[in-house]
Amino acid sequence: MIELTKEYMDDLKKVIELKDEEKAAEILGHLHPADVAELYRELTLREAIYLYLLLDGDKAADVLMELEEDDRRKLLKELPNKLIAERFINEMDTDDAVELMRDMDEERQEEILSHIGDVEQAGDIIDLLRYDEGTAGGLMGREMIVVNENWSMPQCIEEMRKQAEDESMDEIYNVYVVDDDERLRGVLPLQKLITSPSVSRIKHVMQKEPVSIQDNAGTEEVVELISKYDLVSLPVTDSIGRLLGHITVDDVIDEVKEHHERDYQLASGISQDVETSDNVLIQTAARLPWLLFGMIGGLSNSVILGGFESGFAANPKMALFIPLIGGTGGNVGVQSSAIVVQGLANNSLKHNRIFAQVLKEAAVALINAAIISLIVFVYNYFTLGDQNITLSVSISLFAVVMFASTFGTLVPMILDKFNVNPAIATGPFISITNDIIGMLIYMATITILMGN
Repeated sequence: MIELTKEYMDDLKKVIELKDEEKAAEILGHLHPADVAELYRELTLREAIYLYLLLDGDKAADVLMELEEDDRRKLLKELPNKLIAERFINEMDTDDAVELMRDMDEERQEEILSHIGDVEQAGDIIDLLRYDEGTAGGLMGREMIVVNENWSMPQCIEEMRKQAEDESMDEIYNVYVVDDDERLRGVLPLQKLITSPSVSRIKHVMQKEPVSIQDNAGTEEVVELISKYDLVSLPVTDSIGRLLGHITVDDVIDEVKEHHERDYQLASGISQDVETSDNVLIQTAARLPWLLFGMIGGLSNSVILGGFESGFAANPKMALFIPLIGGTGGNVGVQSSAIVVQGLANNSLKHNRIFAQVLKEAAVALINAAIISLIVFVYNYFTLGDQNITLSVSISLFAVVMFASTFGTLVPMILDKFNVNPAIATGPFISITNDIIGMLIYMATITILMGN
């Protein structure tokens, strides 16, 4: 890990300016790919390209995958297709190569693929590009060790050594066992290679019925399986059980991080994925839709309150509790929806348990509503001196908490049922809707109790 002080960056920029390749290569040689990627954020594009071209193939490929998507896109835009293919794609695992090429147009993809020397690797990349990004097939890689269930232990070891060399594997997570039709039959623990007699057939010592996933399954299911069974890799099969590839835990961590970032932005009222480096127009387009929705909600509230103008004129104290009613409803709704969204995300909340979850939230809301409304009632009783408003505020608070909790529970479930990201429910949608309903409840309660 490096500390990017001003002195450090000034020295590096001076090396780049002098085009001192030997000194620059020496600096880069001592840095981890993630640290090199961090350097690039402090450099101009021209300076970054100069350093990037000094890296050897393996490290250049690793650095490229460590870069933020926008930085990577800008860098690749300036590099020739042939250079990308021969120096970088050739050094990457297929899953990383596919991730790199997904953002490119079809014409550029074809040109890069035409420059890849390994025909088999190019074919694997073409096959993986056909999968949707949000599927297990779109996340898997083809580099893995595969042995036949009928092989002996010495034959297995020799074949593993050969495959590891051919695939240039940095790490071996699992050894997968297939039958003569390439269907997945088991996983061979490395410990078995050491302890089992050399005459043993693989099928007698392998772990049968391994956890696997079909290529068309969603990435959410991938994350759930790896998390549930504490896997370091997950084999991917087709509909008849043939082994196609595997997904490693590092790919899943990246996927989870991206999902959390998207959901956090969505819950904050940002309608699309944006970065701090995006230009003003992109950031405006991402934020404006929910701001307009909030504006409509605010105007709706003003219309509702305008209908009770005479009541406010007769008793101005009514207006003191508008922020309390609206804010409490919004907070309760966001809390309830956040719990449900989390349950849906980690699959701990099933659709057949909707009624039970609503009942549980109703029970929690009942307790919270009773406590909040009682505290406000006692406070207003001794400080306000107006029994009608005191009673109206407490009753309204109780009703708003109950509604907001139920609404915040049901909405994300309904959105998920229709394959809409339920994270929307934890953002402005719940807050604004509960604010409007809260005002209606408050005004209706005051009208009934005070006759305004």
